[in-house]
Amino acid sequence: MSVRRFLPTVLAAVAVSSALALVPGATATAAANPCGFYETGSDAYYNHCTGDGSRVVIEVEVWGPNYERCVGPGVSWLGSASKIDGAHYVGRTC
Repeated sequence: MSVRRFLPTVLAAVAVSSALALVPGATATAAANPCGFYETGSDAYYNHCTGDGSRVVIEVEVWGPNYERCVGPGVSWLGSASKIDGAHYVGRTC
């Protein structure tokens, strides 16, 4: 095989493998802090994913009466995972 045909093939393979190597890292970061409600082994969180700096009202689901809470961009700690059943956006800002 001539160098002219071999070199582009090698460069393409390196580019593809480099791009694929980046994907798992990005996926792990997104999985670590998903948008919306999520739990770890012991804690419950709500991640408000936004780029505009808005604050939103969420309903926190607990045993007993649920309650509303205003959260800003990023991750907000809601409490112990054993006491929080879920949380969701109620459709308005605060």
